[in-house]
Amino acid sequence: MKINELAISNLRFMQVIKHTLFLCCISLVMSCSEKAREIKLAEQEWTFELADTLFSRPFVDIDEWRDQPVCHRYVHGGFEGTNTRFSFYFPPEEKYEGRFFQYITPFPDNENISQGTSGENDKIGFSISSGAYFVETNGGGKTDMANPRANDPTIGAYRANAASALFSRVVAKELFGGERPYGYSFGGSGGAYRTVGGIENTTGVWDGCVPYVLGSPVAIPNVFTIRMHAMRILKDKFPQIVDALEPGGSGDMYAGLNEEEKAALEEVTKMGFPPAAWYGYKTMGIHGFLVLYPGVVMADQSYFTEDFWNKPGYLGYDNPGTFDGFRIQEKSKIKALIGYEESVELGISEAMSDADRGSADNSWKNTGDKGEKPEAFQLEDVMPDIQFLGGDLIILSGEAAGASIQISKIIGDKVDLAPTIPLDILAKIKPGDEVQVDNSNFLAVQTYHRHQDPGSQYPVWNQFRNENGSPIYPQRPMLLGPMFTRGAAGSVPTGKFEGKMILLGSLWDREAYPWQCDWYRQRVKENLGDKTDDNFRLWYTEHALHGDQADQLDDATHAISYLGVLQQALRDLSKWVEKGIEPAATTNYKIVDGQVVVPSTANERAGVQPVVDVKVKDAKRADISVGETVTFNVTVEIPVGMGKLVDAAWDFDGSGEYKHPVDLSKTKVSADGTNIEITSEHIFSETGIHFPVLRVASERDGDKQTAFARLQNLDRVRVVVK
Repeated sequence: MKINELAISNLRFMQVIKHTLFLCCISLVMSCSEKAREIKLAEQEWTFELADTLFSRPFVDIDEWRDQPVCHRYVHGGFEGTNTRFSFYFPPEEKYEGRFFQYITPFPDNENISQGTSGENDKIGFSISSGAYFVETNGGGKTDMANPRANDPTIGAYRANAASALFSRVVAKELFGGERPYGYSFGGSGGAYRTVGGIENTTGVWDGCVPYVLGSPVAIPNVFTIRMHAMRILKDKFPQIVDALEPGGSGDMYAGLNEEEKAALEEVTKMGFPPAAWYGYKTMGIHGFLVLYPGVVMADQSYFTEDFWNKPGYLGYDNPGTFDGFRIQEKSKIKALIGYEESVELGISEAMSDADRGSADNSWKNTGDKGEKPEAFQLEDVMPDIQFLGGDLIILSGEAAGASIQISKIIGDKVDLAPTIPLDILAKIKPGDEVQVDNSNFLAVQTYHRHQDPGSQYPVWNQFRNENGSPIYPQRPMLLGPMFTRGAAGSVPTGKFEGKMILLGSLWDREAYPWQCDWYRQRVKENLGDKTDDNFRLWYTEHALHGDQADQLDDATHAISYLGVLQQALRDLSKWVEKGIEPAATTNYKIVDGQVVVPSTANERAGVQPVVDVKVKDAKRADISVGETVTFNVTVEIPVGMGKLVDAAWDFDGSGEYKHPVDLSKTKVSADGTNIEITSEHIFSETGIHFPVLRVASERDGDKQTAFARLQNLDRVRVVVK
């Protein structure tokens, strides 16, 4: 067949385009790879003067350009004579703006944690898109959770991170020249303790920081013990509590509870647990207390062995009947040892997840080594089917007789082992050894907070005080919280630091109750007084939990990711430090009986997050018939100057997938872009109770394509279809 001239012309045009694209791709690859020949960092000997002489001999053992997740120069190394290792991720020179962002993990762990992430979770890509190079370390090496006292807390708390940050500046100046790079640290949960500890205990290392989901010095173990107490007492009543608090519910979460149940719910609420966050009661578990429990028992053994069950003023003595049906003291023998792979296959243990490592919410899951050691035991007898939040396996015979090891769950005739058990003890336990499954200590610890009054700085303990301020319950000889905090941060936070800080709190945080961020703000105000706003901000995020993994929310129909707020805070912090551009004001809030309460409108609330209000038939609930068209009216408010609406989508079926995007071109937008009205319709084809959810996102510059600094929020209504 003859090809006409037009076809030939088109063919030649396409060949030219393909050749041009090929050359462009070659150019991009060469621009990444050829730069590696400029300076051979791994071949250099470094001169590094540091007051902390432990870290005076740095080395670089990897220096290479990488294409993923974005083009960057990867530099890996450490400090001779230590276990500290670091990773630096440098952008191409044309993208570098003279700063670095450094991630501080909850536990010392691994210097390559951020590799392999994508989208909003991508710390490397975010940093480079923000004109920064990225720093992460192993925090001096993993913490021995089985023997916390064996660790020098200052190394993991801040010294390893500070030394790596300072050396990164040496490398950056070698690569880019110029002035001293600005530096900003950020970390959540235990990483927030370490971020604060770093900036409070050093000078000249970081110019600012963004700690997030920060606990107070008395958070551990108290926020976990009171939660477990409520979980035990209320285990059958959570469905009605959650329903009362959902949109269109009665609003009375105490309705239908007996006196013991009401007391437990009131106690945990006044301590600061956000009631709306109980929606996750089925999966929330005991969280990081799994690895904290041995430290509590070690620090205060007499509470468990002598006092709780035997002395007035302790629940085990005053009301032992409350534990009927919950306490287990069953003897058996070990039938078989179960390894990691078999334990995961049987559904006893959770598979180790790289995504969990270094995260604010789940880093505790990977504190133990996985390998040849057993992960679970099979017993000769089936255990009673009771609520079991945790306990101990007491070894009664054999080489390990007298030892007590922690177990996290019982499933029939199998017990799951906690990750904190010393390997030398595990090695001694053999099939045939007599054991006793016993959760007495775990039940006892659930009211430990009543015996830990930390003083007037903590009004949530007023519920455990007499009118004259004295404790109702007998008090333990020491406060454990500051001990745990010191182990994480190197010191107890004081609010004294050099530089600037934006602290982020989540209003639905089930682990670091929201009032604790205010506790730190009060310490800053004691230090800085009228100058607090010159150096400090506190932003609360609505509908946000403790975790910082955007793709692993326990229920995306209830909660949103706060990563966009975190990323915006880092960008705003750098502008504040480098250019004097002030960030958004501290969120307006008040604390009422342990609960942080914020205004309902965006500009009253302040901060940076958009606010969403969804109505169905001008209310939070509508009762309709199958096939009826329902109209939803929505108002989205964005604080003035904080961005534009870039995304809005509905979830009508409860899947959390948000498959129904809103056409933003058809919304009604105010002149300044801060008020957006949305009208949507939907037809429900199935009977039942539905909770339609609208999730929105704003972005400072209105960029709809970027994955970073997208500030989310959502709202729900109830639709009953008959």
